[in-house]
Amino acid sequence: MTDRPWLRFYDEGVPRTIAYPEVALHTFLDDTARRTPDAIATIFFDAKLTYRELSRAADRFAAGLQTLGVEKGDRVALILPNCPQYVIAFYGALRAGAIVVPCNPLYTATELRRQLADAGARVAVVLSRAYPALRDALPGTAVHEVVVTSIKDYMPPVLRALFTLFRERKEGHRVRLAPGHRTFRAVLRLGRRPTPVAVGPSDLAALLYTGGTTGVPKGAMLSHRALVTNALQSRAWYPRTVAGHTRALAVMPFFHAYGLTVVMNEGIHGGYGLVLIPRFDLEMILKAIDRYRPELFAGAPRVYVAVNNSPLAQKYDLRSIEACISGSAPLPVEVATEFERLTHGGKVVEGYGLTEAAPVTHCNPILGRRKVGTIGVPFPDVDAKIVDLETGARDLSVGEVGELVVRGPNLMDGYWNAPTETALVLRDGWLYTGDVARMDEDGYFTIVDRKKELIIVSGYNVYPREVEEVLYAHPAVLEAGAIGIADVERGEVVKAFVALRPGMTATPEELIAHCARSLARYKVPVAIELRPELPKTLIGKVLRRALVERPASTEAPRA
Repeated sequence: MTDRPWLRFYDEGVPRTIAYPEVALHTFLDDTARRTPDAIATIFFDAKLTYRELSRAADRFAAGLQTLGVEKGDRVALILPNCPQYVIAFYGALRAGAIVVPCNPLYTATELRRQLADAGARVAVVLSRAYPALRDALPGTAVHEVVVTSIKDYMPPVLRALFTLFRERKEGHRVRLAPGHRTFRAVLRLGRRPTPVAVGPSDLAALLYTGGTTGVPKGAMLSHRALVTNALQSRAWYPRTVAGHTRALAVMPFFHAYGLTVVMNEGIHGGYGLVLIPRFDLEMILKAIDRYRPELFAGAPRVYVAVNNSPLAQKYDLRSIEACISGSAPLPVEVATEFERLTHGGKVVEGYGLTEAAPVTHCNPILGRRKVGTIGVPFPDVDAKIVDLETGARDLSVGEVGELVVRGPNLMDGYWNAPTETALVLRDGWLYTGDVARMDEDGYFTIVDRKKELIIVSGYNVYPREVEEVLYAHPAVLEAGAIGIADVERGEVVKAFVALRPGMTATPEELIAHCARSLARYKVPVAIELRPELPKTLIGKVLRRALVERPASTEAPRA
């Protein structure tokens, strides 16, 4: 592919191509600890670790894992929120030659068992509050070493004491360990320096399970090369960062590909101070911005919406924020505009990615030309094009709607133990994203919808997103999701689900009439169901699949 019209819209200082070092991912921490050993690496409830301290702790954890029998290629599951232990365990596991399997600490025992068994994990590192679920999940898995840590382990001494007295037992953090299970601190005491392991760029670094918005999660095999590449691409997109000085707010969870790459790995490479937020707590986020002055704030639309809508935002100084890349869901222009007003000019731009690409492939320029409603342009060294929906073999022209496919050095190797599924999405070096999109004459891409979530009404394609965008334009609508339901005459018709803003009212009939003013008749929902809230992934994307699985009514009303 030689025609890349998007290159001329890159911000000044953003390279068209990057020279990627042939290194393992954990060398990021090695190098930064050497360059800026006394720079702050993590801030957690006001307790700070320097890069020297973080690297030494990762070494001790790696040595501890090796003492427990971990060898190159073994899978180590991390069932942790954003906390110092996550960073230590992640880089420690890589130094021991292991493959990291990030898991959501809110998973049930059934969900954990499925993921641990599929990955063949031998070791699980778990937050004490999630320990009961893990303990119930162990039968049927290969896990034989369990390492348990409390959220308080890296808190400042006074806060740790107060947490022990007033919150630990009440909130389920105090647990009794089963025989043979160990504490995190005990593993750190098992050794000081790991035995060096030969790990190369092509070796697997992590198995990241896809979000499951369109089906059963599968483990994306991400090599050290893929994760190194995407972290460097992401860092290059905003060249104003300064090693040892820049700080990043770590709200997006590290067990998700977005938080892992755009926050943690980019931050470790760049020598950022990572302000760790273990759970979504709006006041905690606002206080952290006010106190620690981060310049970078990667997030999702729901995070920025929460800030915009909270009266607390006026209480805190948010002016340190310079750049925000928004992912996981479409970013409404009014959300970006209001957030930029609150931060006195901090830029919020929409990007795009998927776990299989480690994950970011596109983003709007932060300082340059942003096109509202688009996902922007491909990252350096990422190619993208639109192909026909039927065969995926025919390239489409500017403005035509088809499937978005991408290629680059950041792509996964395939799905873990799933060659058939791998062959469906990786073809001739291109990753078939499953997203329906178009490209304009400048090389900016717009996502139209998920290929698998198309609604076909009387032979006409209806994209759920276009229905949802009309609903979001109604002042009373907070959340919206559209699905197809069976109809004898038309094959499918549109049904929508809506959660209203607090204090606002609207009837289904009013919302249907609102849609009828903006949509072709066949796109207008035949029914709208009001709910207190809609099911979402942890990063805020409405789970249309859950709406399909559990609608109150799946029969189309007769006109």
